[in-house]
Amino acid sequence: MSVSTVAVAQSVCAPLPVLGRDVTVPLVTGGEVSYAALDYAASAPALQRVWDDVAAYAPYYGSVHRGAGYLSQLSTDLFENARTTVAEFLDCRPDDQVVFTRSTTDSLNLLATALPAGCQVFVFETEHHAALLPWQDTHVTVLDAPRSPEQAVRTLERALGDRDPHDSPALVCVTGASNVTGELWPVRELARAAHAHGARIVLDAAQLAPHHPVSVRDLGVDWVAFSGHKLYAPFGSGVLAGRADWLREAGPYLAGGGASRKVARRADGGVDVEWHESVARHEAGSPNVIGAYSIASACKALTEAGFEALVDREQHLIRRVREGLAEVPGVRVLSLFGEDAPRVGVISFVVEDWNSSHFAAALSAEYGIGVRDGLFCAHPLVRVLLGGDRRAQGECGASAEAAIRVSFGAGTPEEHVDRFIRAVAELVRSGAKWTYRTESGRCVLVR
Repeated sequence: MSVSTVAVAQSVCAPLPVLGRDVTVPLVTGGEVSYAALDYAASAPALQRVWDDVAAYAPYYGSVHRGAGYLSQLSTDLFENARTTVAEFLDCRPDDQVVFTRSTTDSLNLLATALPAGCQVFVFETEHHAALLPWQDTHVTVLDAPRSPEQAVRTLERALGDRDPHDSPALVCVTGASNVTGELWPVRELARAAHAHGARIVLDAAQLAPHHPVSVRDLGVDWVAFSGHKLYAPFGSGVLAGRADWLREAGPYLAGGGASRKVARRADGGVDVEWHESVARHEAGSPNVIGAYSIASACKALTEAGFEALVDREQHLIRRVREGLAEVPGVRVLSLFGEDAPRVGVISFVVEDWNSSHFAAALSAEYGIGVRDGLFCAHPLVRVLLGGDRRAQGECGASAEAAIRVSFGAGTPEEHVDRFIRAVAELVRSGAKWTYRTESGRCVLVR
């Protein structure tokens, strides 16, 4: 290691404590090793701080918005204060609403139900399915994958220029950071283009919010959606934050208690309902208080840790991974915008003559490293990046069009990244030490 490398390593902050950091897993070749969780893009481990906060609250659990008792009042305050914390984390505008949902997918589906009649939706084919698919009941225009941020803006401007902004409302849906390549998208410029043509824009920040500060005001987006389980909080919670008018004018996402302000029986046997106009309109039923509180706790933890330090550390890890993969023959890193594009800690690649499922299985069984393989719920994008079908015969024998994804973040130790690089080089050089076979479309160990 060079003197300059040592200096950089010493200047990088320590990883944030996360659950599972001390978990060991067995290796098929014998012995145990600490588990290297390198699948943050799917679900990041919960921060220890978040887990401790939730555990401290758990004895005070009570019903929300409906109880007169002390614990109910406490839980209600906790829930509503979580909403305020999230709004501050996102730098929302004074009139913006923060709606708690189950996930990014749930948030975008909620917004899809709130679109005005005749609304046109514009979305790039490069989106995660959570952002690509919710608009199927509307007039959707799917835009071709751009090969640069500038081309993305030009493509959107051309598409929006073909419509009369006075004819119907329009919505643009775009990611902040790709869940396949990790590349950052020109959100601010896309928002500016959307607004110039009378359209609104929603930001899928599922991969952006855990890695970079997100300011609704600065980016100029109308809504932002993200998931708790990618923001170092437990599963089952998400956020849709932004403009209130479309949400207020739409029917409730779910009908039930909490969403209704007044319900009365009609003489004809039917029911008249007056719905809330606030966020309660789309939060029917007993809310996931622990989920909302855990998101707020994660927002506070990341803010207090300092995004500048977290970003610097992550960029250090990104360089280590990219430089390490570049030295392994037959490895091709997938990129839409090119080598120099700014990115978060999400890197996908393919290995010549390897089935991606086989490679990922060997990383897990022989090195204790957890990565993801497949099409990452972004099938059109991965196929564009692969340049068509990729057919690789591995030991499993199954042909597949797929890639391998390694992803990391604020809780990743450098040792996990270094072990991953060594494992990739060793597998390419010497092959797998164990025998694998295909079972239900997956490569698994032969025991």
